[in-house]
Amino acid sequence: MDYTILQGKKGIIFGALDQESIAWKTAEAVHAAGGQFVLTNAPVAMRMGTINTLGEQTNAPVIPADATKLEDLENLIDQAQEHLGGKLDFVLHSIGMSVNVRKGKHYTDLNHDWMAKGWDVSAVSFHKLMQCLYQKDAMNEWGSIIALSYIAAQRTFPNYNDMADNKAYLESIARSFGYFFGKNKKVRVNTISQSPTLTTAGKGVEGLDGFLTYAEKTAPLGNASAVDCAHYTVMMFSDYSRKVTLQNLFHDGGFSNVGVSEEVIEALTDPS
Repeated sequence: MDYTILQGKKGIIFGALDQESIAWKTAEAVHAAGGQFVLTNAPVAMRMGTINTLGEQTNAPVIPADATKLEDLENLIDQAQEHLGGKLDFVLHSIGMSVNVRKGKHYTDLNHDWMAKGWDVSAVSFHKLMQCLYQKDAMNEWGSIIALSYIAAQRTFPNYNDMADNKAYLESIARSFGYFFGKNKKVRVNTISQSPTLTTAGKGVEGLDGFLTYAEKTAPLGNASAVDCAHYTVMMFSDYSRKVTLQNLFHDGGFSNVGVSEEVIEALTDPS
């Protein structure tokens, strides 16, 4: 994209792990669109990934923060405003984790301590983040806060496990907190429900390769890539979406509105 529609805008991007991350692609797209930002991830995730390389490429400082800890978030927001020279215009929450998925626990036999941990990381952290931003009055008017979701919040995808519950809770937080952020601060809060995407985190979902093929055959426009999602997020960060809030925005090539496609029917009826 050659449009500098974020020129002069400043923000924070959570969750860039490596070059396969949607957050990584978003950081690159925001940089190309003229935006400035601080990168952040949990210390344990930073040790696993290459976020410092992204920081060098986009001239962005990297500030470690555990998004489940209020003190880490408060410190991050303070440092980000100090570095960027003022309030924020955009924030991306691209955080999700399920210990049960990682450990191969079936949904009917979950470890509930692990479930609570995943819920805190994947969903409650969004409330904690917005609470800190709200109480610190850290967002400029007409700013934009985005969290990444998935259609399993509305429909059953068996192998998505307890992450489906986390995404449903995430979307509810966006609507509930988004009401107050819009009413009192003129800040937009939305979630983007992205196509299944082959990220490092996504690879932990059993059967993902097969489902990617299914979604590709179902969506009229095909699956949206991580780069596509990054460009869409840039638009949502820009002034072109000033009156869009409290929405769960499906960015999936049309998958969410298709019952069954001709390609899927043919694949199921082909005798070969």
